[in-house]
Amino acid sequence: MLDKKVAELINKQVNREFYSGYLYLDFANYYNEVGLDGFAHYFDIQAQEERDHAMLMRTYLFNNGEKVTFTEIAKPDMECKEIEDALRYSLKHEQYVTSLINKIYKAASDVDDYRTMQCFDWFVKEQGEEEKSADDLLKKFELYGRDPKGLYALNQELLGRTYAAPTLTL
Repeated sequence: MLDKKVAELINKQVNREFYSGYLYLDFANYYNEVGLDGFAHYFDIQAQEERDHAMLMRTYLFNNGEKVTFTEIAKPDMECKEIEDALRYSLKHEQYVTSLINKIYKAASDVDDYRTMQCFDWFVKEQGEEEKSADDLLKKFELYGRDPKGLYALNQELLGRTYAAPTLTL
């Protein structure tokens, strides 16, 4: 059995990861509406990754004898008016998620829960990659995305992104 606080934090994070997936699908919807299918594809993959993170944490809770409770998923409240809005918001969101993962890790450390710490080592690393990916995309857009040819090239680049399922062993 996990420490009660650690289990509660992970359960909350399961729901937050599902929200993240929902948020990224909303961004994909926006990009589909404005005709940027590569950007939409990028966020469709982001949404899949977030759902996978939620499922990994859910499995971790089950594997440790914990109950999983789902909560209502809030409607994303970010309205995109400019192409870069979703890019800026996704970076801020990933930074927020990193703070939540760090909070879980700290709570596990505080009670000498090495198994959870070992599991969440993967999520800590993953969040570093998520933040870098969001930051890199925003920088690329800022460098050449306002030019129609540059935007087209960036959109084409994003169409080539492939999904890779996580390889975390629980």
